[in-house]
Amino acid sequence: MYEVVGVRFNKAGKIYYFDPNQLSLNIDEYVIVETVRGVEYGKVVTEVKKVDKNDVVLPLKKIVRIAEQKDRLSVQENKEEAAHAYQVCAEKISEHDLDMKLVDVEYTFDRNKVIFYFTADGRVDFRNLVKDLASVFRTRIELRQIGVRDEAKMLGGIGPCGRMLCCSTFLGDFEPVSIKMAKDQNLSLNPAKISGLCGRLMCCLKYENDEYEQAKEEMPDLGAFVQTPEGKGKVVGLNMLERVLQIEMKEQDRTLEYTLEEIMNHDIASIQATE
Repeated sequence: MYEVVGVRFNKAGKIYYFDPNQLSLNIDEYVIVETVRGVEYGKVVTEVKKVDKNDVVLPLKKIVRIAEQKDRLSVQENKEEAAHAYQVCAEKISEHDLDMKLVDVEYTFDRNKVIFYFTADGRVDFRNLVKDLASVFRTRIELRQIGVRDEAKMLGGIGPCGRMLCCSTFLGDFEPVSIKMAKDQNLSLNPAKISGLCGRLMCCLKYENDEYEQAKEEMPDLGAFVQTPEGKGKVVGLNMLERVLQIEMKEQDRTLEYTLEEIMNHDIASIQATE
């Protein structure tokens, strides 16, 4: 078991584990850590805890120290410099007539590297662009191509539900989302209604998927015949979340609603009565 503390570097970024280095750390406290990118400034988001070695990437990096006021000022200066770098890079992209869209710019905490995030439909030859940027900023330059979901996460926005995008507010990782999830939830398969701002299937389709899958295992299929207190009927409608069935009673020429519990209890009573 390893003693670790969880740190985030962005508001809705992935949580990375570090060795607390015997420091007394509190949630929401900012720290300086050593990463593969160099020295970084992050926020403590979990308490110190013990985890299995399979849940961490070894060797475990240590928390260097608790952040000070001068570190916060450095972070703010880096953001200001990044805004300037964005303008410069955008102009250079236009000069080189490159088919790419600049999304964001980030300085590492120690300013040893500036990272330019962009989207593009295919591969882009940006070697000359890198040379130009290196001559301007006199530091290591990294151009990193990202996907449309990452772009939405970085830029943020308001989703079809009227709330801020989940990916930019609290989702640390993107989970796979499939069209089957929309079908299972009886949603319209119109792309405009089930796609997010990124153009991909909405992440929230995943939220209730487990509940729908469990309901499908418990509920009879559409078209199945079940025994009800009013007699035998055909299932013509299902409310998965509330476990309610619409039963067509052909002999009575009407449709009734029963909960799954009512149907199951009646079936059990019928079986017991015939034994």
